[in-house]
Amino acid sequence: MKPGGRSPRPEEPDIHLEVQFDSVRLHFVACLTAAMVFICDVNARRPGTVTVTSGRYGAGPRLPCERLYLLP
Repeated sequence: MKPGGRSPRPEEPDIHLEVQFDSVRLHFVACLTAAMVFICDVNARRPGTVTVTSGRYGAGPRLPCERLYLLP
């Protein structure tokens, strides 16, 4: 996946997400709203853990299908 990319909500801060599924750890960047919805979705439906880490992390890949987490 290509690093960086545009945020679907440039007015919101980007959040660094660390997703842990068993022995696989993934790092993504997402806008604040998409990150919050993604975290709730993982906690409710998936056997993984999401950690929000502080600091700037703008060079990583964006959350796949980030825009879908912004739909009502």
